Amino acid sequence: MSITAEKKTALVKEFGQKEQDTGSPEVQVALLTERITNLTEHFQTNKKDHHSRRGLLKLVGRRRRLLDYLKNKDFNRYQEVIKKLGLRR
Repeated sequence: MSITAEKKTALVKEFGQKEQDTGSPEVQVALLTERITNLTEHFQTNKKDHHSRRGLLKLVGRRRRLLDYLKNKDFNRYQEVIKKLGLRR
């Protein structure tokens, strides 16, 4: 369910402004999106895993707040992230 190190470094390189940029909102949203998709696939087979479902909802809320922050700070960056990740907003 967790992200592999190779996948994480690939996401940081794709969405970060620098090589080691893990703190920018774009990278954080990309990492959260990856974790959310992994958990969504997990729920296809484990329908009664309600404890992990709560964690999923917390991740979705955190991603939502980061996207709202990015939208208020720089709308062009927000639109670029939404388009790259394929999120419907």
